[in-house]
Amino acid sequence: MKSKLSNKKLLDLYKQLVLPRQIEERMLILLRQGKISKWFSGIGQEAISVGTTAALKDSDIILPMHRNLGVFTSRDIDTKKLFCQLMGKEGGFTKSRDRSFHFGALKYNIVGMISHLAAMLPVGCGISYIKKINNSKDIAVAFIGDGATSEGDFHESLNLAAVWKLPIIFLIENNGYGLSTPTSEQYACDNLADRGIGYGVKSHTIDGNNIIEVYDTISKSAEYCRSNKGPILIEAKTFRMRGHEEASGVSYVPKSLISQWKKKDPVQLFEKYLLDKKILTKSSIIKITTEIKKSFEDDIEYALNKNLEKTNVENELSDVYEESIPIKYPKTRRSKEIRFVDAISDGLYQKMNFDKSTIIMGQDIAEYGGVFKITEGFLEKFGENRVKNTPIIESGIIGAAMGMSLEGFKPIVEMQFADFVSCGFNQIVNNLAKTKYRWEQGINVTIRMPAGGGMGAGPFHSQSNESWFTQVPGLKVVYPSNPRDAKGLLIQSIDDPNPVIFFEHKGLYRSTKGMVDDGLYSIEIGKGSIVQEGDKLSIITYGLGVQWAIESVRSLPETLQNSVEIIDLRSLVPWDKELVLSSIQKTNRALILHEATYTSGFGAEISATISEYAFEHLDAPVTRLASIDTPIPFSPDTEKNIFWPKNQLKDKIIELIEF
Repeated sequence: MKSKLSNKKLLDLYKQLVLPRQIEERMLILLRQGKISKWFSGIGQEAISVGTTAALKDSDIILPMHRNLGVFTSRDIDTKKLFCQLMGKEGGFTKSRDRSFHFGALKYNIVGMISHLAAMLPVGCGISYIKKINNSKDIAVAFIGDGATSEGDFHESLNLAAVWKLPIIFLIENNGYGLSTPTSEQYACDNLADRGIGYGVKSHTIDGNNIIEVYDTISKSAEYCRSNKGPILIEAKTFRMRGHEEASGVSYVPKSLISQWKKKDPVQLFEKYLLDKKILTKSSIIKITTEIKKSFEDDIEYALNKNLEKTNVENELSDVYEESIPIKYPKTRRSKEIRFVDAISDGLYQKMNFDKSTIIMGQDIAEYGGVFKITEGFLEKFGENRVKNTPIIESGIIGAAMGMSLEGFKPIVEMQFADFVSCGFNQIVNNLAKTKYRWEQGINVTIRMPAGGGMGAGPFHSQSNESWFTQVPGLKVVYPSNPRDAKGLLIQSIDDPNPVIFFEHKGLYRSTKGMVDDGLYSIEIGKGSIVQEGDKLSIITYGLGVQWAIESVRSLPETLQNSVEIIDLRSLVPWDKELVLSSIQKTNRALILHEATYTSGFGAEISATISEYAFEHLDAPVTRLASIDTPIPFSPDTEKNIFWPKNQLKDKIIELIEF
């Protein structure tokens, strides 16, 4: 080891290094006593966490993993709160809703992990992007293990960071094993740092057990990132001395390898260096270690004596969503008739013009204006910092949007087609949706989803996939049917402090017109509307189904036209149960209509609710009308005449009225 650091700094680093080691030793005792449920040990890897954190500014964001206790302790986190978190006691960071280090603490500029590895790297990209456009000179550092470098999010993040020249350090802790799988079975390159070269990312491989080398490398890399030269990938080679988690053990690791790495223990290596430099003595080591052990013992006892988290159904449900308080926009008396597609574009344009924290991202949305030309002219008006073309990285860009939200922005992500969202599914259902419930941080991200069929576009550009998301607590799902609602609901979605999946039926874009207010306005998410009143049958629908219902009712004999009530749900999560149930009490019949396939479509949820809460009011079976259970066919004739339920609608209405 060689260092230009002062003796005081070296001694401080040593104390920071010893602290997480001593806490871990105590945690292992508590684990054996059954006082904590699980432990992912970082023993042998502490130099990476401590050296990295010590080299950064307090305002830099760190995205650690489950072996990075040293990140938390080096940021002087409240250890009472931390120990409560680790023991699942009241007073922790997640109200006992998530485990160990699965939490964020923005007060300390830490954004914690989820179990799906590599998922936080895109989030780091989004954070660092906002740092860059705000000219703050702060950076992000995202940790990842060797095994997770095979995940798609790792590669999408490196590519995005390189293309956007983001101030982020990707830090690989290569500890030899992904659970029990050795690195020889994980990758074929010589060093994981080599993977950065192909993406145009400057890369280094370092000794992760040498705290001075870690500190110096991170310090230089941070300055590189702060000077807007782009991202850096660092591979820190180390070794996991204990099991993947404590219960799994290390029986699969050759004993000779463990013996070899024991000699490279980062604490002992640094102690030897400091002893040789006369900065430490054997007696001072004992004294420092004893003091450090005592320093957190009271906090351990505090957590041990705390009660388990007490809760109830109401408390749990109340923390799934951040409270949404609508912005009161100035009222306008002017309106004009425009198409659905123009209402979407107008809502985006006005909101971006009004609110500089709004950013829109997606494939081909800048110069090209998007495949549906919704953002045409936006680049010239709002500039490249706020209208961003992205690589083809659905997962990466959704994760980046989460990072932007954590920095106080309101990102909008356009899926070129709703079908492509499957490539970003994990980021939506595990990262965006669960963060508020897990550690009380609302995530404001709007994902625009051009969906639906009718254009002969086949099975990969035509899906009605809204029900994929309606079962995920934490998401809101919106699906307008007309231009006025589309604009007002979109503006409210952008303002909502929760992730919103906003469906836009492609078939409505240029076929549907309506009167739309000129100015900014919002429509409450979760409130349906009565499109037409009636007294003999309620049609409950949304999106294109509303237009089908209107068209079919108009084709009925005049004596029946006023008998049908059409309910437009407008949003599916939350959905307006009260409106639907009150309509059933009046008409005594229900027809549920949607374009999505019949089995497990959202209509099943509506049907079950009506049967449970309005059964005594029914004079006919609750009926669902939906597309047949096949992928969407390419042939326009097959799609419209066999796949879609539209052609059966008129007959089904008459059948139910006459039942």
